[in-house]
Amino acid sequence: MSAAPDGTGGAARAWRALVVCLALAIAHTWPLSSAPWRWSMNYHADAELNAWILSWVAHALPTAPAHLFDANIFAPEPLTLSYSDPLIAPALLVAPVRWLGGSPVLAFNLATMLGLALTAWSGWFVTWRWTGSSRAALVGGALVAFNVHVLTRLAHPAATHAWGLPLTLYFADALVERPTVRGRLWLAAIVAATAATSLYLLAFACLVAAVVAIVGSRSWPSLAAIAGGVAGGLILASPVLWPYMRLAAGGATRPVELVAQFSASAAGYLASTSWLDARWTRAFFTNDVDVFFAGVGAIVLAAIGAASAFASDAATRRRAIAIAVIAALGIVLSLGPSTAIYRWSYAWLVPLRGLRAAARFGYLYLIAIALFAAWGVAALERRWMSRPRVARGVVVAALGIVTVEAWQGPVRVEPFTRVPAIYSIVADAPDPVRLVELPFYPPDAIFANGEYVFNSTAHWRPLMNGYSGFTPDSYRRRSETFWFFPEERAFDAIRREGATHVMVHLARFTPQEVAAIERALDEHRDWQLLASDPFGNRLYRIVRPQ
Repeated sequence: MSAAPDGTGGAARAWRALVVCLALAIAHTWPLSSAPWRWSMNYHADAELNAWILSWVAHALPTAPAHLFDANIFAPEPLTLSYSDPLIAPALLVAPVRWLGGSPVLAFNLATMLGLALTAWSGWFVTWRWTGSSRAALVGGALVAFNVHVLTRLAHPAATHAWGLPLTLYFADALVERPTVRGRLWLAAIVAATAATSLYLLAFACLVAAVVAIVGSRSWPSLAAIAGGVAGGLILASPVLWPYMRLAAGGATRPVELVAQFSASAAGYLASTSWLDARWTRAFFTNDVDVFFAGVGAIVLAAIGAASAFASDAATRRRAIAIAVIAALGIVLSLGPSTAIYRWSYAWLVPLRGLRAAARFGYLYLIAIALFAAWGVAALERRWMSRPRVARGVVVAALGIVTVEAWQGPVRVEPFTRVPAIYSIVADAPDPVRLVELPFYPPDAIFANGEYVFNSTAHWRPLMNGYSGFTPDSYRRRSETFWFFPEERAFDAIRREGATHVMVHLARFTPQEVAAIERALDEHRDWQLLASDPFGNRLYRIVRPQ
């Protein structure tokens, strides 16, 4: 059915839907959401990294916007923010939290909950406009945001802030029917905001817009309008995209062999990590990258919705065809270089070479299931239109089923109080400062640097350690010697590379290594002890001859 949204009071319906989306976000992130200032996911290096990104953007935008991408990790490498997703849009949502003194953990947790709620709300908006039922649209919105793929990636704002994808689909489709200037501007704004969030999401958005244009456009004006909207968004986002283009021009691409390691499999579409489905789908599970089972309830509703949509009016059929094509492409591309389509795309589409996790294309399939499921609930609601209580009950039951089936909680958490106070000495140290934290992990264990990166939010001084989606050659070279601390070659290399301060984390060494460190430091009087704390952290300043 392609109908105007039900009834009047659209703004009131939108606010009520937002409240429901927020409630679902709180439920799916419990107990994190019960005390977001206290509970953290800092056992996960990606959560630490992304909390640092959100805080870095909040720190750099008002103080040094021209150097936003010259982040403090992997010092003295330039443009190190471009080693990961920019997350500028999510950061702006929670920047006031940091400006008012809130912790990086609080900002990250609020960004997670707000992102989930906004993603669900955007899904609700699109399906409300397309089905005419604000209640059925709640099921669509819930499935867009709260599915196994997103809920296994709560540490990634690029997953929880996927609100740009449903909106790209909606505004591109609107240009098929009416290629207006206003529609172009809306599409450009959404594409730009998506680019300022994640390069993966930008790739998905461009694919969605391309499918809508090819499947739906029957005239050059509508095709040109969609292309113009996307191009306008890319132009608006060019200050964000430029550092990534420079990085790619320097040879920073993802080898196809690496992409294969982060690709989905056919079995992954039958794998789930939800409480309800994890046990019976265990035989299909390999890793949490390859998890895309939409749920029995969602698939049944989507089947009903697809049958209803393809039997409906021309506009709805056009949308259904586009969504089906998007789902098919998402599945195929998620399989990575095991398919000829991906290998061809990798060879000819240069931006694709910057994406490591091909599996994430599978999220497009889950969005398609969500949209079709909303059509399915709307069809059932119309079936019982003469009995309003039954119709409302159908919607409530459908929302309950998809929520329970997707449930993965309670979310694993650990307590957070504050960044160790010893880092305040680094913050107050006179320039120049270049900090090294030990152990300095080799590239295959670089995720262990996550805590160092997170702790740098307390000082923002240049840090020679780092953790990100890309590891520069300078880090690899340094790790070949720094890793062997307290051997003499490590002392020599740390001094030679220009370090001014060293934080030694004794708790990360074995008792035998600690004894060797104590002996070595006794011999190196040029390492001046500035402070130590009960957690085994020692801060040294390297004294250089005048």
